[in-house]
Amino acid sequence: MENFDNLGLAPILLQNLAGLGLTKPTPIQAQGIPQIVRGRDLLGLAQTGTGKTAAFGLPMLTRIIAYGKRPAPKTVRALVLAPTRELANQIFDNLTSFATGAPVRIQRVVGGASINVQTEKLSKGTDVLIATPGRLLDLLERRALVLSETKYLVLDEADQMLDIGFIHALRRIARLIPADRQTMLFSATMPKLMEELAQSYLTDPVRVQVAPPGKVADKIEQWVHFTNQGDKAALLAEYLGKHPGELAVVFNRTKHGSDKLTKLLDNWGFSVTAIHGNKSQNQRERALAEFRAGKVQVLVATDVAARGLDIPEVAHVYNYDLPNVPENYVHRIGRTARAGRKGRAVAFCAPAEMDDLKAIEKTMNAKIPVIGGEPHAGTPASKPAPRGNRSVRRGPAPKSQGAPKGNRPAAKKSGGSNAPRRSRAPANA
Repeated sequence: MENFDNLGLAPILLQNLAGLGLTKPTPIQAQGIPQIVRGRDLLGLAQTGTGKTAAFGLPMLTRIIAYGKRPAPKTVRALVLAPTRELANQIFDNLTSFATGAPVRIQRVVGGASINVQTEKLSKGTDVLIATPGRLLDLLERRALVLSETKYLVLDEADQMLDIGFIHALRRIARLIPADRQTMLFSATMPKLMEELAQSYLTDPVRVQVAPPGKVADKIEQWVHFTNQGDKAALLAEYLGKHPGELAVVFNRTKHGSDKLTKLLDNWGFSVTAIHGNKSQNQRERALAEFRAGKVQVLVATDVAARGLDIPEVAHVYNYDLPNVPENYVHRIGRTARAGRKGRAVAFCAPAEMDDLKAIEKTMNAKIPVIGGEPHAGTPASKPAPRGNRSVRRGPAPKSQGAPKGNRPAAKKSGGSNAPRRSRAPANA
């Protein structure tokens, strides 16, 4: 396999990569970096966690370092657009670590932070700006920056930006950037609208695809547990209680549902926090910092975190609600088994979610083994897990709404005659 030394990168970047313990490029890096160094437009198709930030960041920084002079006030040499604050923050952290000691000014602008502070920082000129589309448009309307000198444009997780509804914002921003720029577009999937976006943004691009859409990391063990919607909370508590002290991400479809589940788990004694679009930037950053440091073991999130969360210590992902966009399942469970580690993902499937499950399995071209419950009527069963991994028969409904004793830390009592029934999570799940 190639190493970074022969990819044409700036010496100071190679020095920083060695200090970070990075010596061998990933496939997207090995194939993409030489093309970007040569100035080619690039269409990169790869799942999250494959090293895309370094794939576009290292060659872009190499070319910017070669300028040898500071950018003019309010100008931006390279613009990186990301769909969420979390991903923008992750890109900023990575590029900053790559460029330590280099004469490069890297800035980020995201919603939820002080726009006045951001305006002041941009006034001095920026080499690399990482931004979410909405906040960037706010700053452009305030004339806090200009894009007339921008030579590099990166659209990261472009398919998610389309899902969120940023297509019109992207078109407005692109019109402000010179046509002779170098453009790099990265996406995990390639729907028809993405093909159209690529055709309009890229000029004679090199196409690099390192994994087919829907492919899951090999080190993720997946299961599906069939249950009723009202039983999911107690079932989740049982699973969490089997792995105290291990980090887990729980995905919920809605903001309200995430808050409701977080409060319930907190009442049951779990160390839990939540992030979603209604949280302020400070709240989201604080929640992620506590989770990353292990001060909180459970993070309840909507899909806002599915592609921007890079915490190697995450051991478990629970799909409390199945996503209605099947590709999002792959991104969600990709929050575990990072940095060479193993991970586990359990999906809770209620009767109303059987079509979602079938769509997910079709996208992955694979059946998810059953670890608990029985497939709901009217839908063919997936191949079951080995008998020893199946859950035992569900017992009677509990008398109070709480996780089972012995499976949770210092749970607080919470009464209620309409408590959900629960299935016992297997000990090795």
